[in-house]
Amino acid sequence: MGTRVSYPYEVKMKAIEMRLSGISTKQVLIELNIRNKTQVETWLRWFKNGEIHRFEQPVGKQYTFNKGPEYKNKQTKLEVENRYLKQQIEVFKKVRRVGEEVVGEVAVQLVESLKETMCVKDICTHIGVTRSTYYRWKQASTDVKSRQSIERRIGELCRKHKFRYGYRKITALLRQELRVNHKVVQRIMQKYGWQCRVKVKKRKKNGQPCHIADNLLNRNFEATAPLQRLVTDITYLPFGQKQLYLSSIQDLYNGEIIAYSIGDCQDTDFVLNTLSQLDTLPERGTLHSDQGSVYTSYRYQQAVKGKGIIMSMSHKGTPADNAPIKSFHSVLKSETFYLDNLRSTTTAIVVQTVKDYIKYYNYIRIQAKLNNQSPVQYRQLMG
Repeated sequence: MGTRVSYPYEVKMKAIEMRLSGISTKQVLIELNIRNKTQVETWLRWFKNGEIHRFEQPVGKQYTFNKGPEYKNKQTKLEVENRYLKQQIEVFKKVRRVGEEVVGEVAVQLVESLKETMCVKDICTHIGVTRSTYYRWKQASTDVKSRQSIERRIGELCRKHKFRYGYRKITALLRQELRVNHKVVQRIMQKYGWQCRVKVKKRKKNGQPCHIADNLLNRNFEATAPLQRLVTDITYLPFGQKQLYLSSIQDLYNGEIIAYSIGDCQDTDFVLNTLSQLDTLPERGTLHSDQGSVYTSYRYQQAVKGKGIIMSMSHKGTPADNAPIKSFHSVLKSETFYLDNLRSTTTAIVVQTVKDYIKYYNYIRIQAKLNNQSPVQYRQLMG
């Protein structure tokens, strides 16, 4: 068993002064040659509790509970009493600033500002509240700050993605940073009107059937490998100085747009330009489209066969047979032109908006069905 060391009163007070001035416990131990950090912590606790008389108690001896030794003289006793009275006055000065009734938030701030020199118990006694009430107020204050932080972060994410995401995707992004319940995110987004902005869907009437190729896809939009199943379609871009069209091809494996063309003429050359951008497809690769005149044209059919692609076509007037690519076109317009109110702009802006969004869609925009990853991230991870 090691020899017990007795430190003089002056060393103990010097250690307290150094700690209160912000010097680390390790540095105090080195400079004052003190063996154990728990000794410094104990002295500091005594000082905060107003038990300075314990600094002179012999090693291995404890005074009777709540009583100290006889003071050497009246002057020493008066110094101890004055210190306690000064603490009370300091607390009362701060309490008077908040009125007669102590407010929870102010009480927490008060305790935090004084607990370096006084113990929490004494401060609570002076302001007339119990310690349990103080800790309850402190936890409530922490909860409020946490909720406000989450609200700010949700607002940042919604604005960053131009309100294209609903609460599920915002929750997925938040969970990359912290633990949060989707219901909390939903309530906050509803509170501030940050819900995803979606345009009204349109329905088309059924037409007469026309048979060019069988519907091999048959609404089975699942693919187990890249370039295994592709879908293509054309959509209108009536937002510029003249009518534009977008022809795109989508890979059903990850929803990625692997080829697209923007033009002002919806003819066979237009879709052939999109088709020419395709890389070599694996054997038995399928390309699905509707029965538009450009897709049923002889030149297009020959070009598809020349690439070794098996053609699949929807039934006439059944847009659901080609739902993935139509959904993409709808999302593109909703999250750009309708969202930013670009109903009448220049042709150049229309073209640049579509290009920027397709890049964003492929590389940044997460999808729940892809484990909250973008199409390119999913392909790279699974590949």
